[in-house]
Formats: sequence, C-alpha cells, structure tokens
Amino acid sequence: MNSPQTDCFDSLSLAVLDAGDAYQSWRERKLSDYPTSAQQLIVEINDPRQLTAAEHNEIQRICAKTNLAIYACRRPIADDKEQVRRLGEQLGLRRIDGNLCADDAGISSLRVMAEGPQLEYVPYTDKPLNWHTDGYYNTPAQCIRAFIIHCARRAASGGENAFLDHEIAYMHLRDANPEYIAALMHPNALTIPANISNGVELRPLQTGPVFSVAAQGFGLHMRYTLRKRNVEWRQDVTTSAAVNCLEQLLVDAASHYIFSHRLEAGQGIICNNVLHNRSAFKDDAASGQERLMYRARYYDRVAGGTWC
Repeated sequence: MNSPQTDCFDSLSLAVLDAGDAYQSWRERKLSDYPTSAQQLIVEINDPRQLTAAEHNEIQRICAKTNLAIYACRRPIADDKEQVRRLGEQLGLRRIDGNLCADDAGISSLRVMAEGPQLEYVPYTDKPLNWHTDGYYNTPAQCIRAFIIHCARRAASGGENAFLDHEIAYMHLRDANPEYIAALMHPNALTIPANISNGVELRPLQTGPVFSVAAQGFGLHMRYTLRKRNVEWRQDVTTSAAVNCLEQLLVDAASHYIFSHRLEAGQGIICNNVLHNRSAFKDDAASGQERLMYRARYYDRVAGGTWC
C-alpha cells in the first residue's frame, strides 16, 4: 500500500527517535509529580460557557501534564449542547470534526438508539467500548487531536471510563524497546479497512502510523484501536511485539497511570485524544436514568503544553 501523503506527518516523526537527551529530559519532567488518581484531574467550574481565569488556567495546567482533565460543574446546566462548543472555544478548540452521526454543529449525542444508522456503531449501544483513540479511521488531514465528552445524564449503572495518556503509552513502549516506536511510526503500521454499508463506501480504507509528530507543533498524536476485527497490522515481528507490549499495558489493572472515572451529570472530559475505553451500562427509563453524553471532536489540540 502507498503511504498517505499529507503535511500532518513528516520526518519529525522519526527524528524524535534520535533525540536521546531531549527524550530523557522530557521523560523526567513528564513523570515528576504525575497524578496518581482521577480525583487529581478534577477541576470544579461554575459555568462551562464562561470559565473564570483560574478555572481556565487549571484545566490547561492539568492537560499540559496528563493530556486529560475532568471538569465538574457546581450547578449542572440543563440539557444544552451549546455549552460544549463554547467550552471548547475557550480552550483553543475550534475546528470541529463533522462525523457521520453528529448534528449540524458537529456534536454527537451518545445514547442507546433503537433505530437509525447509529445502530451500526458501538458508542450508540450499551455495550462495552474497547481501548482506542478517537478517529483512528480518519484521513491524516483530519487527525482528531482533542475531544470533549459532556455528561448530560448518567446511566442507572455502569458506563465507567478508563483513560491512559498516550504519551505514557509512548514512553512505556520506548523504554521497553526503541524499535517498537520505529515500528509503530511506520507509515503502513495500521490499516483500517473501508466502511461499506449496503454496497456504499461511507469511508475509504485508511493506512498510517500509530504514533506521529506534526510539524505544526501539535505534539504527539496516536491512532489506535484494540479491536481484533476489521483491523490490519503491518506483518513483521517487531510490529507484532510492539502491539502485544501495548496491549499488556492496557490490560494491567494495577497500573497507576490508568485513570478510571464514572461521569456524573454536569461533568465532562477534556483531552488531547488520549487512549480510553468504556464499560457496559444499563439504563432505567422508569427513573429517567438513561445515559446521554455530548461529544465534540476537534482537529485542534488543547492550548498550552509542549512535547519532547
């Protein structure tokens, strides 16, 4: 297969492999005072539509460290998707990804659907979601670099998320064997077959690296899915070993780098497209506890922070 041609990925992706001193310096800064629980990621806010300077700075500070922050509204606003868009704009997130199931503003309502095209996609069911980064099937020119998930209503039970900073995953692999990073930066490392429904191609085949570094200063980007079907890995020994090493990290329940949190109404996630999953859940229509999340995905990265 031909390598994707785009200005999103360039020679910087491989150059970072040779920056030994720079990597070690970054590694030390990254791990210094790194949070050990999801509670340390929570920022209480009054109104997501109008952050105070202190709230804004705290979200940026945490995201610069872990690529992930959790906000918690002191007084949750009633069902309003507009708050998600306005929150993102304050953090430099403006170029929103208009995906198949999003509304005209590019915001998706994630809930269990009884009918419609969403039925083909796991986020619109109560089934568990395996580890992935968002948009791993997107074109290189449409890299999902950040997303916001806002909880309007939680499920009656279940629906917990787990998160892992993709920079920690990079570090884990590089420390295990630098050749793993070289393999996962190969332009043909990961292929997602075309999405074809009823004979119509909704999305073409996408081939590209797992890890990349953008010239525009967007930092480290990762595209990954733990799913076993409809995914093709480059067939070589080092790539297989790297994929296995990463899977072992993701299933390590004892890892203190994996943060678990169940979003309550008025809480949300702001992140630079970190690795994440979701447990299965159950709704209860009688009590009004039917899970509803608003998701916005962006081509931008949360403002602030540097990589390597």
